[in-house]
Amino acid sequence: MAPEIRRSLVLHSRLRRDPHALLRGMLDRVPPGTRPDAPVAELEQRIADLLGKPAALFFPSGTMAQQTALRVHADRTGRRVFAAHPHTHLAQWEEQGHQAVHHLLHRPVGDHHELITRDDLARVTEPLAALLLELPQRDIGGLLPEWDDLVAQTSWARERGAATHMDGARLWESQPYYDRPLAEIAALFDTVYVSLYKGLEGVRGAVLAGDRETIDLAALWRTRLGGALRDAWPLAVAGLIGLDEVLPRMGEFLAHARAIAAAVNADGYARTRPAVPQTSIFHVLLPVPRQVASAASLRLFRETGIELPVHARATGDPDRSALELSVGVAALEFTPEEVAALLRRLR
Repeated sequence: MAPEIRRSLVLHSRLRRDPHALLRGMLDRVPPGTRPDAPVAELEQRIADLLGKPAALFFPSGTMAQQTALRVHADRTGRRVFAAHPHTHLAQWEEQGHQAVHHLLHRPVGDHHELITRDDLARVTEPLAALLLELPQRDIGGLLPEWDDLVAQTSWARERGAATHMDGARLWESQPYYDRPLAEIAALFDTVYVSLYKGLEGVRGAVLAGDRETIDLAALWRTRLGGALRDAWPLAVAGLIGLDEVLPRMGEFLAHARAIAAAVNADGYARTRPAVPQTSIFHVLLPVPRQVASAASLRLFRETGIELPVHARATGDPDRSALELSVGVAALEFTPEEVAALLRRLR
């Protein structure tokens, strides 16, 4: 039997994903007589409105949503290449599905450890179907381009006849840094994917937003890929709860993430990347190998019931590792100094 979780610094801990508690919350959100298709329709309309797009479409996963968006852009332009950061989710976590299923080619742009720059894009000479930008760039510490850089990069793509697509899995967490309406950020992109379960702490699911013609074509591909679920309402209801209860707290999460980072950096055992988080997701760099950090995190959990991430990342330095922290509802229960003290035990 798994140890009981008393408290957790893991965004998607079982503490926040208890089926019984989630179902009770859904019951409160769905009045008697609700049609099975109503929650999905409501969710799509709300996200279209939030992002300032004419239409939006529910998908069972972000993987399917993003590959679909790029497929539509590629078919429309007659080009098969899209540009994205070397650490794009499509290249790192999807078993090259964009190539195996859709025959699309990823053109890596920029350094593995830094954000894409306008100068990086200037070195791309081949015609592109789309430029994909991830906001924030998760695998390098949740970094965000400055607003003027974002405008310049999306303008560069449009000037070359390429579509602009946002991997907005964590767009919700990015908005407080830009301090602009979600629709203003989304206006820089032809299509935007958002997650229903990451920052919103829902169950699963994603939404793709864009113009009506693009979304109609995306609906066709969703059917071809087996994603047109007739009874997706539980995922949609969980997403609606996240929009109501969690989305308004993104600024609070960012403030707490920055306070935690300040305490960690002041403690001196570990340090954060970036030093001042731009979103509620950031990396903690530990002076121990990843196997040591992971084992210590698991030991801490067994001894105290306090859950920290157990999958430390390699950093290129065999004597150092990194943990990803995502500050959400559960993390607010920890003081910044307490987090720094817990991290010191990972040795």
